[in-house]
Amino acid sequence: MEAVRFSNKIQIHSSSFSNTHFGLINFRKTHLGFQPKIQKKWKSLNLSGGGDQRLKKEVFMEKKQRGGFTVKCTAEGIERGMLVGGRSEEREFMVAERFKVVALMACVMCLCNADRVVMSVAIVPLAAKHGWSSAFLGIVQSSFLWGYIFSSVIGGALVDKYGGKKVIAWGAALWSLATLLTPWAANHSTVSLLAIRAFFGLAEGVALPSMNTLLSRWFPCHERATAIGISMGGFHLGNVVGLVLTPLFMTSIGISGPFILFASLGLLWLTTWVSRVTNDPQESNSITKAELRLIQAGKSDSPSSKKGELPPLRLLLSKMPTWAIIFANVTNNWGYFVLLSWMPVYFKTVFNVNLKQAAWFSAVPWGTMAISGYVAGAASDFLIKAGYSLTFVRKVMQSIGFIGPGVALLCLNFAKTPEVASVLITIALSFSAFSQAGFLLNMQDIAPQYAGFLHGISNSAGTLAAIISTIGTGFFVQWLGSFQAFLTLTACLYFVTAIFWNVYATGERVF
Repeated sequence: MEAVRFSNKIQIHSSSFSNTHFGLINFRKTHLGFQPKIQKKWKSLNLSGGGDQRLKKEVFMEKKQRGGFTVKCTAEGIERGMLVGGRSEEREFMVAERFKVVALMACVMCLCNADRVVMSVAIVPLAAKHGWSSAFLGIVQSSFLWGYIFSSVIGGALVDKYGGKKVIAWGAALWSLATLLTPWAANHSTVSLLAIRAFFGLAEGVALPSMNTLLSRWFPCHERATAIGISMGGFHLGNVVGLVLTPLFMTSIGISGPFILFASLGLLWLTTWVSRVTNDPQESNSITKAELRLIQAGKSDSPSSKKGELPPLRLLLSKMPTWAIIFANVTNNWGYFVLLSWMPVYFKTVFNVNLKQAAWFSAVPWGTMAISGYVAGAASDFLIKAGYSLTFVRKVMQSIGFIGPGVALLCLNFAKTPEVASVLITIALSFSAFSQAGFLLNMQDIAPQYAGFLHGISNSAGTLAAIISTIGTGFFVQWLGSFQAFLTLTACLYFVTAIFWNVYATGERVF
C-alpha cells in the first residue's frame, strides 16, 4: 500500500489530551524549517490510544530521513522530551538495570580480591616488626583458606535459601569488619591474627556462589557469560588495586592504612548495594517492562536436575574424567595461590626491591590475567564454531593453561632482574587464565545435572592444595634459602597434570 504523506494523513484529536495540558505544547523551530511548516505537518496527527502501527513506522522513517523533529510537552510544570508513540527519549539513554547490577557486582568482586591481597603486602613489615619466620609467614598466609575451604558448600546453601543479594551483603559486611580488625589482631597475638584471617576467609567464601546465582537471575542465557566475565574481570583487577594502593597507604598512614581504606570502601559499597539491587528482577521497582521481558524470555525453564535428587558421589568418583577435573583444580589453585601470596615477598627477598617496587612488579601480571581470560574464551568459541570437537578444544585450552605457566616458572629460576621476573610471571598468569576455558567449563560438559556438586568437590580439593602450597612455600624457602626448589616443584606439577588431563579428560557427557 502506498505510503500516505503527513500533509493529508495526520490528524490531531485534542480531546485525547484533556488531562495532559495539551495546550501548553510548544512547537519549536528546528533545522527542518520554520515553525509554520512544523505546525502544518502536525496539523492532523492522531496521538490517541497508541495509533496505527503503520503510521508510527511512517512517522519514524520520516523523522529519520529528515533529521528529526522535537515536540515539547509541559505537564504539571515538568518538561519532558517525547517521541511519537509516547516513548520517552530519555529511555534511549538510560542504562539497563541489569548492567547496573553487574557493575556493582564487579566492584564488590574487586574489593573481595583486593582485601585478600592487602595481607600479602602488609605481611612484609608485620614480619619484620614481630620477627616472624618464613615458615610462620606461610601459616599466616594460608589461614585465610582455613575458613574459605568450607565456604563453597555453606555459601551455596545460604544463597539457595536467602538469595544472592542478602548473602553477599552480609559477606561483604563481615569481611570488611575482619579486614578492619586485622592490624589490631596482629598486634594483640598470633592466635587472634589467625582467627581473624580464618573468619575473613569464611566470609569471603560466599562471594562466588552469590555472584553466580544473582547474575543467573538478572541476565538472559545469551548474556550470562559476558556478565560473569565482567564480574571476574573485576575480581582479577582487585589484585592490581590491592598491590598498588596498599604500599602507598602504608607509607603515608601506617600499616593500618590500607586495611582501613578497603574496609571503608566495602561498607560504602554496601550502602549502594542494599538500596539498589534485588534478588530477582521481578522484585525491582527500577527495571522497565521491556528489560524484564528480555530477561525472562532469555531464561531456560528446564531444570538441570530433579528436586531432592541426591548427587551420586560414588558414581562421580568412579570415572576418570572426574579425577581429571579434580587434579586440574588442585594444580590450578596450587600455582595461583603461590603467586598470589608470595610474589611481594619473592621480589623483596630475591631482588631486594623496596615494598612499593615489589607491589608494582607483582601487580602488572594480574592486570593481564583479566584480559587473557577473555582471549581464551573467544579462542575456544572460535575453534568450536570452526568444527573442532569439544574434547579437542577443552584439551588444547587446558594444555595451554598448564604447560605455559610451567615453562614460565622454570625460566623464572634464571631471572636476574626484577623486570625479567615480572615479565615471566605475567606470562605464567596469562597462560593460566586459559584454564577458564578448560576444566572450569568441562564440569558442565561431562555432568550437566551435577555440575554444581562436582564444582564443590573439586574446589574443596583445590582449596586444600592452596593451603598446602602456601604453607609449603614458606618451609621450602626457610629450609633451602631460595624460591627455586618450590618453583621447580610447581612447574613439574603443571606438566604432570597436563599429561593426566590429555589422557583422561573428555568433552562428552559422562553422567
